[in-house]
Amino acid sequence: MQTPSLAEMQAIIHRGVPLAGAWGVEVISAADGVAVVRLPAQPLLLRPGNTVSGPALMGLADVAMWAALLSVTGGKDESVTSSMTVNFLRPAGSGPVLAEARIVKRGRRMVFGDIMLRAEGSDAIAVHVTTTWAVIAP
Repeated sequence: MQTPSLAEMQAIIHRGVPLAGAWGVEVISAADGVAVVRLPAQPLLLRPGNTVSGPALMGLADVAMWAALLSVTGGKDESVTSSMTVNFLRPAGSGPVLAEARIVKRGRRMVFGDIMLRAEGSDAIAVHVTTTWAVIAP
């Protein structure tokens, strides 16, 4: 099964989650169940305190996990988020945010993932997410 190019994967994500397209989410890398996506800086996504809002960070984490899944399914995946636990560790700041998603375990019916979010240019983790997805058979 061939992994789609980054441009193809980004197009799949923007079609499947139009909000990701509206936010300008970019797929930076995706292969072997690991993906990095980038949320560009946008004043619309900020909350009081001049930091990226929780809803935007949770959406970015969810899209990053889908990119990780698409990297192992040849770009065809209709799995859905079943649960998400979000731990906000520090503000992500007002600039671009990177999310790195990793498939921890992929079963026939469930997929477990781990996502770390950080401000671009920083090594400090701002948000840690664990997620479970239900596999939808094509």
